[in-house]
Amino acid sequence: MLETGESILWLLVLIGVMIMIHELGHFWAARYFDVKVEAFSFGFGPRLFGFRRGETDYRVSLILFGGYVKMAGEMEGVNMEGYANVSAPPAEGAEAPDPRSLFAKPRWQRLIIAFAGPFMNVVLAVGLLTGLYMVKYERVSDADLDPVIGHVMADSPAAKAGIRDGDRIVKLDGKDKPTWKDVGLEEISSAYRPMYLTIERAGKRFDTVVTPTLSEALGVGYAGWEERGEMELDEVDANLPAYKAGLRKGDVVLTLNGQPMHSNYRFYEVTKNSGGKTLDIVYVRNGEKHEVVVQPEYSRSDGPARWMIGVRPRPKLTIITTRLAFPEALSESVRENEEGATLIVKVLQGMIERRMSTKNLTGPVGLAQLSGQAAKEGPSAYFSLMSMVSLNLAIFNLLPIPILDGGTILMLLVEMVMRRDLSLNVKELVFKVGFVFIMVIMAFVIFNDISKIVLPPG
Repeated sequence: MLETGESILWLLVLIGVMIMIHELGHFWAARYFDVKVEAFSFGFGPRLFGFRRGETDYRVSLILFGGYVKMAGEMEGVNMEGYANVSAPPAEGAEAPDPRSLFAKPRWQRLIIAFAGPFMNVVLAVGLLTGLYMVKYERVSDADLDPVIGHVMADSPAAKAGIRDGDRIVKLDGKDKPTWKDVGLEEISSAYRPMYLTIERAGKRFDTVVTPTLSEALGVGYAGWEERGEMELDEVDANLPAYKAGLRKGDVVLTLNGQPMHSNYRFYEVTKNSGGKTLDIVYVRNGEKHEVVVQPEYSRSDGPARWMIGVRPRPKLTIITTRLAFPEALSESVRENEEGATLIVKVLQGMIERRMSTKNLTGPVGLAQLSGQAAKEGPSAYFSLMSMVSLNLAIFNLLPIPILDGGTILMLLVEMVMRRDLSLNVKELVFKVGFVFIMVIMAFVIFNDISKIVLPPG
């Protein structure tokens, strides 16, 4: 219970910062164009407390998962993130707006006001990573990014394309010398879409095509391969055989029943298919080689029942830690956010095209878990998560969905082309449809989060 409370607290901090930054974007843009701002609210619903400065009521409201800026002439409506609907039509019978109301301003100014919120979320994402990289910049060594295949699953798309253990990917969709990160990002966003590869094997090269399928568990593209590298034990369950036999977190597994271990998948395959027979494990700890015999146990401790020994391996990576000067930190932050934005757009495109599942969407419950985990790992992990979520919200909020800022921008662009306002009835209908749509999405992602907890994949 205490852990859940801490996760909710860290989620509130995470969301709170992004709400404030987003709404400040709307607020500053509105003030710049001399729009009267009647309320700046953290949260929505009934007002709890606050203060008035000038003509603006700065308040904290009951429902903290949101916020809004209410401008003169605007109805007090909010969307899923709580951002102001800056193009909501005035109520029937309302008087003509005064010169400082939102709807008295030119459409191009209203468009900038709408765009300013998502823009500030992008600024936050770039700024957080820039500051983080100036204090602590971590990157994986070039050797660990070398795209060498450690294991290919039987009957997987990679296996059907003729790829084998030990193959090196030297070209990906026309790009020479891709890293394993490039391969991974392309894989998860390419369900049912071909990846054109050039493979190097024993000094010879050949071209092939891998078409990832859809992972039912994760809802993203799946090629059925894993990178080559040393296997380090990330977790060892104290109640299962591996721990009792002497294995500990950080041990590097060399062989399992005489077979070299270069991938997580291969490790799990050998263990699961052991049939309960003992496993001979050779591992390294503190530079010394050890050997131990482990008796697998038929258990369902982390999913469907199977033979297991109670460890979670991961690739052993060499992390290079340094600090970057401001120009380099800013450049790296922009590059990382560009990659992140590209991936988000590809995933959204895949879901629209029904090549990818909506299972990979995360709602407030899942985000609370991620916030709590990141907070435990330290400031670097937490600020990295905040940057990623801020970028996600910026892109999502720019989607042309009524009630989101993107929907507002779209309607303003349509009016600018038509050179006249859309009718009040059309605006009200669009607003209501958008509200229902967003509520359905919110209900779905919450259900999705709970399903992942109650019925974990596997």
